[in-house]
Parts: sequence; C-alpha cells; structure tokens
Amino acid sequence: MAEDRYLDPTRESFDAFKALPRDVPINMLNLLRFHESAQYPSDHSNAGKGWSGARAYQEYGTTSGPIFERVGGTIIWRGQMECMVIGPDDKQWDSSFIARYPNSGAFMEMVTDPEYQKAVINRQAAVLTSRLIRFCEVDGPKGFG
Repeated sequence: MAEDRYLDPTRESFDAFKALPRDVPINMLNLLRFHESAQYPSDHSNAGKGWSGARAYQEYGTTSGPIFERVGGTIIWRGQMECMVIGPDDKQWDSSFIARYPNSGAFMEMVTDPEYQKAVINRQAAVLTSRLIRFCEVDGPKGFG
C-alpha cells in the first residue's frame, strides 16, 4: 500500500489555522518521515549532490533557522521515535519535535518570508510525509484528567 504523502498544508487547513486565535503562544508538533534520497527538481542547485532526505532536512534547518529564531520560534522538545505503542505499525517517524511560536503571526511571518520560501525547497525534497499539528496551551488538573 502506498504511503499517504503530506508535505504542505492544503488551502482548507491553512484557512482553519488562520481562523484560530492569533494572539496566544502556539506549539506545533512536527512528525517527519524522510525520503531515503532527497527528491530535488532537476534544475535545483542541490540536485545531483546525492543527499539523503535527512541531509536535505538538515540543510532546511540551517537555512530556515535564522528566520525561525528572528520571529521568536524555539524548539521546546525533540525526540526520536522508538516504537509505536498505540497506532498504526506502518507509521514511523524519523524526526519529531515541538516548535513554539509567540503567536500565530510569528509562524505566518516565517512561512511568508522570501528567504524562507527559498529554504523550504530543502524540506520539500527531504520529506516523504509529515504531520504538522497546532496545539494551544490549556490549564487543567495534574495527571491525565
């Protein structure tokens, strides 16, 4: 069975994101599965370098990192998947992290920045499939309740 490919937001999901509160901190859970070999367009300067998907994503981090930091973004958690305890066995993730932004405007500023637009080609070449999930912070009891 072919894997579902989720690379960029759909118009509908991006509109839903923009409709949410804009003046509160947001946390974005990133789950990433990389291509074995990066998939660049043939006319891109990184095509033919023989990079792995992981290497292309590293390049994305290097080139987009200063923009992420400029808008106030921080990585608040990073982890490596060890096993699927609950969920489909065929979903494995090569990288996972939570990126925190001071507000959704900071995220929007980042993704619309012209330099970010140049950097994102490395992400697109690197990623086989991904999930990007926005979370707000909530107060509640300690524990699972």
